[in-house]
Amino acid sequence: MADVHTPEVRARNMRAIRSKDTKPELLIRRGLHASGFRYRLGGCGLPGRPDLVLPKYKTVIFVHGCFWHGHSCKYFKLPATRTDFWAEKISVNQLRDARDTNRLLEMGWCVIIVWECGLKPLSSKLSPLLERISALLNDSVKVTGCIELF
Repeated sequence: MADVHTPEVRARNMRAIRSKDTKPELLIRRGLHASGFRYRLGGCGLPGRPDLVLPKYKTVIFVHGCFWHGHSCKYFKLPATRTDFWAEKISVNQLRDARDTNRLLEMGWCVIIVWECGLKPLSSKLSPLLERISALLNDSVKVTGCIELF
């Protein structure tokens, strides 16, 4: 099946996809800030450049898009065109994510991964998701390891 867009339109569409300040990331940031949590952006030189870093809790949060990180949910579908290219690209992304998560764990950081599908529909799932993150951060026993929320 051929692409339904011209190369120029497809290029414009792909350029519009943001890598930071995405809607899911902004929702998590606003919710955590409203709950009283303070964080840093940009990864502070940590492996994988986490979306949010909470130094007080030695916790990082990644907000992953289901397509770009190859999540096995209903929102991930491998494109019908250039399948080999996309399969390889997503596979490399997954390997990099695993490597970066392992490096962070070795450094003693707790890693929370929030999947985009965990926020859909946005209005109904955001509050319970933020409550789970808050509970993890406020837990009197230090949470370690990697926690995926979706």
